[in-house]
Amino acid sequence: MLSFIIRRIVATIPVMAFVALFVFSLLYIAPGDPAAVIAGDQASPAEVERIRQGLGLDRPYLIRFGEWAVRVVQGDLGTSIFTARPVTLLIAQRIEPTLSLMVLTLLVTVLIAVPMGVLAAWNAGTWVDKFAMAFAVLGFSVPVFVVGYLLAYLFALKLEWLPVQGYTPLAEGVWPWLRNLILPALALGFVYIALIARITRATMLEVLQQDYIRTARSKGVSHRNVLFLHALKNAAVPVITVIGVGIALLIGGAVVTESVFAIPGLGRLTVDAILQRDYPVIQGVILMFSFVYVLVNLLIDLAYTIVDPRIRY
Repeated sequence: MLSFIIRRIVATIPVMAFVALFVFSLLYIAPGDPAAVIAGDQASPAEVERIRQGLGLDRPYLIRFGEWAVRVVQGDLGTSIFTARPVTLLIAQRIEPTLSLMVLTLLVTVLIAVPMGVLAAWNAGTWVDKFAMAFAVLGFSVPVFVVGYLLAYLFALKLEWLPVQGYTPLAEGVWPWLRNLILPALALGFVYIALIARITRATMLEVLQQDYIRTARSKGVSHRNVLFLHALKNAAVPVITVIGVGIALLIGGAVVTESVFAIPGLGRLTVDAILQRDYPVIQGVILMFSFVYVLVNLLIDLAYTIVDPRIRY
């Protein structure tokens, strides 16, 4: 078990190194002169040169990358060009809304999608199955921002049950915090629910045809135990896999969702940084999201060993 964990951790090192190289190279692969773009059309050559020196574009690529990588390892992601504030501070100020949104979305998604997929497989061919699959197709077909606007129009503007935008910190109370996140979490989790439900249904259909399931039924084991203790446990590896892969959907969808619901999180910070060509902030946010994604996939790999001990070897 320990050797498996060590191997998985070591395997993440080259992945993060490649991501860091790509993130740093954004300055060099972006179209045009980054310094001129940041300075604007009315900037003088001296001002453009000052920005170029500040970004380190006048120095050799490899030397600049080595210095940047050392600072990143030490926790220094640089300084914002427009606010002159450390990128780590900007991320720390915006991370709570995004983390809250992603955790709540993941929780709601799993609680809805897994039972939906299980019930659809158990009732294959019935109206329950058809309804679940129709919902899954709809979830894949409708963009996140459309779902967000529809939910905001119905529950915020028409019914006035929930706020239409903004974010309340958790420190100010659980219910105020939750009220601001219900609609964004549902909008962001719509396609995620569809994905997990379809994978769960397909895997469960295969497992339910196995001999040990028929044996459990013949012994009089209750439907609940057959589904959740026997079938779902053996179908868990593909489901866990798609949950981990879906984290990428949450990260990408958070940018759109935070813009729709005016949530001051990392998604909004990313959009603002892209519009301003604030490359240090863009690099810092992408690097942090990449690290989170790699970390989640590492945890997913470790979860495999709990569901199926054979994977340890």
